[in-house]
Amino acid sequence: MKYLGLAYYSPDAFAAMTPEAVEALVSQCPALDAKMQATGRMLVSASLDEPHTRKTLRPRGGQAQVSDGPYSEAKEVVGGLFVIEADSEEEALAIASMHPAATIGEECGWTVELVPLDFYQGR
Repeated sequence: MKYLGLAYYSPDAFAAMTPEAVEALVSQCPALDAKMQATGRMLVSASLDEPHTRKTLRPRGGQAQVSDGPYSEAKEVVGGLFVIEADSEEEALAIASMHPAATIGEECGWTVELVPLDFYQGR
């Protein structure tokens, strides 16, 4: 079974952090990412650009209507994602719990949502 991990953060809380605090937090990520990668179960891992750079496409009259910004207004936004393959929900949770947003970053609202995938098409 494949699972999508959505890593959330609070842009306001992140912006309120000092540059030193951000560096101290972000510098911990590579080791945690490597630990997840070492499981051999991670298929995709990505960080997303800031919300102000995003576009939303909606169907309107058979055409894609493009607007600025994220799909919804929220205190927390998706800042990263990953896809893992696991034999059970327990294994998926164990792997997802290695992600930086599941173990550190409480001060900036880091959170991981784990979603079972009904459909997955990849290379």
